[in-house]
Amino acid sequence: MTSEKRRGVKPIPDNLADVLNGDQLASLRQMERFGWELRFIRRPLFQERTIVVYSPDGDKIGVMEEDGRINMNADITIRD
Repeated sequence: MTSEKRRGVKPIPDNLADVLNGDQLASLRQMERFGWELRFIRRPLFQERTIVVYSPDGDKIGVMEEDGRINMNADITIRD
């Protein structure tokens, strides 16, 4: 049996403007023009959120930093 950690929390919240800052929103919109997509936002209690984006072909994963830059070398584990 698979235990789902999200418990009713959407991987991408409806209120992006409340979750992302201005730099992150601008960066996301720019990246979407090139086919990148916001895949999910990890929001652990009492920790910083992790904003994860995928390349158009799905072979690259990036983590968006507070200033909107994409960290392509982030140490992140993705579940299947």
